[in-house]
Amino acid sequence: MALISAPSVNNRFTQLFIAALLLVGIFWYITPSFEVAKHISIPGLHSTSPKPPPSTSTNALPPKPHHPIDHLIAEADVELKSLLAKETHNVHDAAQAYRARRGRQPPPHFDEWFAFAQNHSALMVEDFFDQIYTDLNPFWGVPAKQIREQANAFLHRISVRGGKTTQRTDVDERPWLNLWEDMVGSVAEWLPDVDLPINVMDESRVVVPWEEIDGYMQTELASRRVVEAGELKTEFVAAAGSLKALDESPLLEFDPLFEGRGPYWPLAVVGCPPESPARKGYIETDFSTAPPLTGGFPEGSYEGYVQNWTLAKSPCDNAALQGLHGTFVEPISIATTKKFFPLFGGSKLPMNNEILLPPAMYWTDDPFYSGGKEHGQAWDKKKDGVIWRGAASGGRNKAENWKRFQRHRFVSMVNSTSVRSAETSGVAPPNFVLPANNPYDLAASPNETSFADWLSTWSNAAVVHLLCFPENPADRSHCSYTDRYFSVAHQMPMKEQYAYKYLPDIDGNSFSGRYRAFLFSTSLPIKATIYQEWHDSRLVPWKHFVPVDNTFADVYGVMEYFLGNEGMRVGGHDEVAREIAMGGKAWAERVLRREDMQIYTFRLLLEYARLCDEERERMGWRESGVG
Repeated sequence: MALISAPSVNNRFTQLFIAALLLVGIFWYITPSFEVAKHISIPGLHSTSPKPPPSTSTNALPPKPHHPIDHLIAEADVELKSLLAKETHNVHDAAQAYRARRGRQPPPHFDEWFAFAQNHSALMVEDFFDQIYTDLNPFWGVPAKQIREQANAFLHRISVRGGKTTQRTDVDERPWLNLWEDMVGSVAEWLPDVDLPINVMDESRVVVPWEEIDGYMQTELASRRVVEAGELKTEFVAAAGSLKALDESPLLEFDPLFEGRGPYWPLAVVGCPPESPARKGYIETDFSTAPPLTGGFPEGSYEGYVQNWTLAKSPCDNAALQGLHGTFVEPISIATTKKFFPLFGGSKLPMNNEILLPPAMYWTDDPFYSGGKEHGQAWDKKKDGVIWRGAASGGRNKAENWKRFQRHRFVSMVNSTSVRSAETSGVAPPNFVLPANNPYDLAASPNETSFADWLSTWSNAAVVHLLCFPENPADRSHCSYTDRYFSVAHQMPMKEQYAYKYLPDIDGNSFSGRYRAFLFSTSLPIKATIYQEWHDSRLVPWKHFVPVDNTFADVYGVMEYFLGNEGMRVGGHDEVAREIAMGGKAWAERVLRREDMQIYTFRLLLEYARLCDEERERMGWRESGVG
């Protein structure tokens, strides 16, 4: 056998080493970005840096590294895990969680409520019911007799008597009232007798001065006490007797003294804290000019993106919203009061004092709101873009104020024709601004024609009715003062919208009734709102949906993050979008079902009934074997 000499071994080693270097060099050259280095696995070398979210895209280009949204998604993961760690599995643990969070005993019949929830396979986390206490706690500062009498004497009312429901209103048919009665009726057999005054308008109606509400909240805080088991009153007795007397001898109709004169902003901001920007800021009255936008990062954002959803939605903390949202510019109607009384509704502004029920729109089977039984095709079968169809609602848009309406602004901002006009004409757009100096570091810089080209590859947004005021009876879908800026499209059923990956949801006259259906779909909801709903404490932004600011300054950055920009050789995060969409759908199927609305309503009305009872300070559920 021939022996291999040392020089020949060295030569062979040198040849192999050079060949390996050449292969690595060729591989590096044909790869479009140095990002590939992060995905090359070399035995014996291990990265200690945390893994970013999966980042595949339809165009197979590498995305930008270290994006702020990566951080927000990671934070959302932590928040959801923290919520899930609080899950309870038996009535004893649920009652313990209640006492720890609420500072008092659970209401009577808590065990029946828990059994109902458990029998309907509910995920039980005490935090999910926080909105109930935001809404009801101030009523601990109001006498129970006053609550009962105001509720019983209000014109629009749902009543529970002996486990059955009835309603009272001023016309033969109110569809939303019928749906709410049906919702309450689905749990009425377990409820005590109670009256629910109902807000039959789209808009919120009760705004009590912050100072007054704060006084009630101080009373509530002082009243907190975990009553000893032996002292507990465990049945709703006193209120039931009082309601029977009211039914037999009705009071005069309760008049909350609703005001109908605007503007609405000065009426609304009395519900904000005295030191809030809304209370201290300038009150705007001229809405004929372009909106006060800079295109820069919204205040309180994380490098331009929503990190505090409560703050982003708050008019009290964002005084500029008075000129950026139709609710404040000119609502369809105003009927608001400073008088504190119980009024139930489906949504409200953060400074309003209504008691939230799951919206009637969410209880209906109407495909216009529910989307029907179909929730969309598989993610990889969808169109890689945005779809939005809706009326130009949000309030009473007129020639002198339409530039300030949120739906008009969103459609203009994502419309390639309007953006191209802004880029090339030298004339500022009437209702939005292109961000100066590219603060979001977009691949295609705004104010360059390539930006409009990019928008045209993914955006399909249009109004289906311009809702002008005054309306032209001969052509109701068009508007003389906005026709030059908008093309009116045909309506698109929700099931057809599900063919797109991204579904923006924008406030109309109040909240958008399509949001729940979007969450149940296989598409990704992108949400902007100033309204609160019953489910807010059970949804995690960036985990179950994508939040955007009400200025929409961040919408371009959000869409580039998910879609990339193929023309500029920047990849997106399609797999991340799919995970949020599918995760949100799976979560909605756990916590936003019809059964979850029943469970929420059941719990809400047990608490409300306790507030209506003269014995409320000592009322509560007695745990078996205790006391």
